[in-house]
Amino acid sequence: MLAEDQGMMRGALALLLGMEPDIEVVAQVGRGDEILAAAQDTRPDVALLDIELPGQSGLEAAAALREHCPHCRVLILTTFGRPGYLRRAMEAGARGFLVKDGPVQELAEAVRRVLRGERVLDPALAASALSAGPSPLTPREAEVLAASADGATVADVAGALHLSESTVRNYLSAAIGKTGTRNRAEALREARHQGWV
Repeated sequence: MLAEDQGMMRGALALLLGMEPDIEVVAQVGRGDEILAAAQDTRPDVALLDIELPGQSGLEAAAALREHCPHCRVLILTTFGRPGYLRRAMEAGARGFLVKDGPVQELAEAVRRVLRGERVLDPALAASALSAGPSPLTPREAEVLAASADGATVADVAGALHLSESTVRNYLSAAIGKTGTRNRAEALREARHQGWV
């Protein structure tokens, strides 16, 4: 199963993987919130997921697949080779993590290896993730920081997350301090760059 929001990329991946004699693409979706239902309908052996998808991230979908479709192994394929994304993908149950700039034959072999139960990781990214360490943000700090995107006010974030405004300010202040930035916009930018949110 393929989950990729860019139609041309999704079609190209399906075509190229479908040319492999031992790989059949049984489902294609363009939104993260369509992944679980498609997996339950088609029961794929491997789900090839992008991270940044509308409706739900590939990381959230990987966790849902682990819980509801444990037979399906997840392989993340993304443009964004960020150490924090790799760490979060592994925590969500992904068996592999590759960056999109590799050759198609490498991707087909990664699908086969994941199906055999092996872990497949981009070597440079794995080394980078080990040296970077875990995210300094707590899950709640990351959630509040992510909710503050797109110009959301403290009141907007508080309402959306059912928190008091002072609690939101405290979480944002902690996130700013932990990212070594000057304001929440910079903190969010740094957290996204590292793959922490």
